[in-house]
Amino acid sequence: MGRGRAAKDEGSQEEGLPKWAEDEIKSAQFGNPETIARTGYILDIYESDFKVDIQVYEPMPDGRSIVEGLDVPKSMKISDFMKGFVYEFKVKVFTAPLGAKVIEILKSKFGLDMKAIYHFELQELQMMDVESDLPAASSPSEEGDED
Repeated sequence: MGRGRAAKDEGSQEEGLPKWAEDEIKSAQFGNPETIARTGYILDIYESDFKVDIQVYEPMPDGRSIVEGLDVPKSMKISDFMKGFVYEFKVKVFTAPLGAKVIEILKSKFGLDMKAIYHFELQELQMMDVESDLPAASSPSEEGDED
């Protein structure tokens, strides 16, 4: 019977992380946040959860350009957010470094090059005026100015 149990344990370890690695990841301690600015746009808005999905033009510190489930402070009026418009996002980045053994197992078993866990919170956003770069159609007041 011991053999059957050992085989079962080996199989479960192949499917996922060992318990010690899960425990380390769950207990990772986030340090003080760093605030970064990125430009991009909103992909999706989850008003009831106060979360948004965004795509940024410059990668985040962990290399990703899409952030799903970005926490939005309840003090912001999320119903005013608009998808597809260019914004400057100020984002708080919380980082929790992982231990060397966890980093190694993630790389060897899962092909993940991950040295830390990241958590992102929206601090503020400002809609960018990108349309002003486009040639404007002339308005009646501009036509009179050209004389």
